[in-house]
Amino acid sequence: MRYFTAGESHGPQLTAIIEGVPANLSLSTDDIDVELIRRQKGYGRGRRMQIEKDRVQIVSGVRHGKTLGSPITLVVENKDWKHWTSIMAIEPLPSEESDEVKRKISRPRPGHADLAGAIKYGHRDMRNVLERSSARETTIRVAVGAVAKTILKQCNINIAGHVVEIAGITAEEQSYATLDELKERTENSPVRCFDVKAEKKMMEAIDEAKNAGDSIGGIVEVIVEGIPTGLGSYVHNDRKLDSKIAQAMISINAFKGVEFGLGFEMSKLPGSKVHDEIIWNKEKGYERRTNRLGGFEGGMTTGMPIIVRGVMKPIPTLYKPLQSVDIETKEPYLASIERSDSCAVPSASVVAEAVVAIEVAKSILETYGVDRMDQLIERVEQAHKWAKEF
Repeated sequence: MRYFTAGESHGPQLTAIIEGVPANLSLSTDDIDVELIRRQKGYGRGRRMQIEKDRVQIVSGVRHGKTLGSPITLVVENKDWKHWTSIMAIEPLPSEESDEVKRKISRPRPGHADLAGAIKYGHRDMRNVLERSSARETTIRVAVGAVAKTILKQCNINIAGHVVEIAGITAEEQSYATLDELKERTENSPVRCFDVKAEKKMMEAIDEAKNAGDSIGGIVEVIVEGIPTGLGSYVHNDRKLDSKIAQAMISINAFKGVEFGLGFEMSKLPGSKVHDEIIWNKEKGYERRTNRLGGFEGGMTTGMPIIVRGVMKPIPTLYKPLQSVDIETKEPYLASIERSDSCAVPSASVVAEAVVAIEVAKSILETYGVDRMDQLIERVEQAHKWAKEF
């Protein structure tokens, strides 16, 4: 399975084409819209979320509620496009004195793609950069992730994301019986956090940042259960599934770090406190006594839950902007201001779920190499059985 996305933040739409989804997967717009709605929620979101009511259109690859095996095209309309039709028009500008030319962006924001992207592509108007580098692009990736999650659900693979830290406020480890219990609690949390006490403090920190014209970041965690043993590979570095998931996580806008299991804490511990002892019983087969490595050994899944975390830096668009330099005059100025969130960590957990789901679904399809969902479900079941009886 592979996909790519297209579209600008204030263009008419966002588009994705997905190739390699098996035939006869039950798929509807409702399956995708629920994930788009989840992405738009979260304490600290900005005014753009009051404008956009993201809903998907499936324009190819599905007929009568079932995938065909042919490429699937997804489209999400940008409602805000109507306010930007002249600024983002496809046609050439009428003159160099037009309002659109006068409104060009020449003051890059520290921490954003503006300046490096302008230098790379030779853009004198940095709107050409920020429109595509905007986190608005994650909308269509969440749509692709919804398709991936639908595939995983059919294979009895469950996935959940949640917030573990915002602005240095860390959630206490909480016990939950199932991932569904974790989902139920975090879906009802404004910051997608299981810890009620930490939730309140996180919301207060977001309010403080907003009132100060500042922004704050945090850490999200994604958990995947029901994974067959042996997804990925130790044979070639580019087939290691943990490295693919790490790349996908770091590709999310503003993400700057990724860890599995104990992650960076492993540097402080001896091997006896890091590696997971192997046990066996007749009912379940091989298991690990702990899951400190986050479900991976040698680039392959162990059958234990995948546990991966990503750190999101504060959003670089500030209402009290940092110093920058105007690329036309070379004089110091305060950076440009675009609409932004004071904190997008809660919604980032939904995006993280999506990209992890995509990589897991891709790995399953590559491993079992089938064209129909009934074949895929059967082979995943066989893989679990084989690992148990080995």
